[in-house]
Amino acid sequence: MAHIKPTGRSHRRSAPSMRRALRREAPSTVGLLVDAEDFAAMRRYRSFTFDDHAVYLRQVEGLLRTLTAQGVHTTVALFDPEDYAEFCAESDLDPDARTSRSRFTAEIAAAGATVAYAGQTIDTLIPLLVSRAVRRATWEYATMLLTGLGDCADCGQDIGRAAFDRASHLLMRLLETAGPGSHHIVCSTPNGDEQLLAVLHTAQDRDGQALLPSSEGAEFATVLAVGVALETRGGVVLRTTTPGKPDRVHGWRLHRGSLLPLTAGEVFSAYCTDADTGEPVSPESGVEYCAGFHLGTDEPEAHR
Repeated sequence: MAHIKPTGRSHRRSAPSMRRALRREAPSTVGLLVDAEDFAAMRRYRSFTFDDHAVYLRQVEGLLRTLTAQGVHTTVALFDPEDYAEFCAESDLDPDARTSRSRFTAEIAAAGATVAYAGQTIDTLIPLLVSRAVRRATWEYATMLLTGLGDCADCGQDIGRAAFDRASHLLMRLLETAGPGSHHIVCSTPNGDEQLLAVLHTAQDRDGQALLPSSEGAEFATVLAVGVALETRGGVVLRTTTPGKPDRVHGWRLHRGSLLPLTAGEVFSAYCTDADTGEPVSPESGVEYCAGFHLGTDEPEAHR
């Protein structure tokens, strides 16, 4: 009987070829020192061989491009020297070792703020990463505040949990009422000498479905919940962009767990006043300053 050779691609591959294939499927994380001060702090380690921050940034950018060209999915994490030193001390690691930096980078990638690399320039990537880190730090701080409030002395309900439910309900009511368009929402909640800020970008199609990133929605609701729980004088501003129409800006003030609509004049005054100096700022062209709309008086369902 004649021997028939199998057709098609052979399943036999060399070990190096298989490792290269696996490497393309293994994600990579790069820890980035975003500013000169952090870079200088790392130079005290002899194993950190860079001596110029600008050159270091160009080399990181080149590495990111190379990994992408190889088909490797790469994320960038904010590398903080102080956190790194604490991590090494707690984990009994030598901070002057490349393996320690690698392990720390993996840890912050799993639990910290990261940005997926998609070909951005390093000058574009750094502000994105810093913004993501600030957002995450704000979220963690707001969560800590809510967790520390404990239970209500009268009803026994978890105050932080109830405030988060209320804030989530207000956010959904706002999005449902805002209508179609792209929405930029800012929540400001004072807490002592600090100002907690949360920013949410979302869109709503003509069928009324809100395209809401889950992580950003949770961050926003958590910051708003701090104002609800502590009954601070916070506020929310909504800016809606719709093709072919002027941008619309609406505003609310937080009062005893509710968002009360501002008048058009109050929205104009808030938007056109410098927050630091109190001086008037010229209104934007093509923007309508509108009163906030009523969000209803219904309550969220009880948390079980």
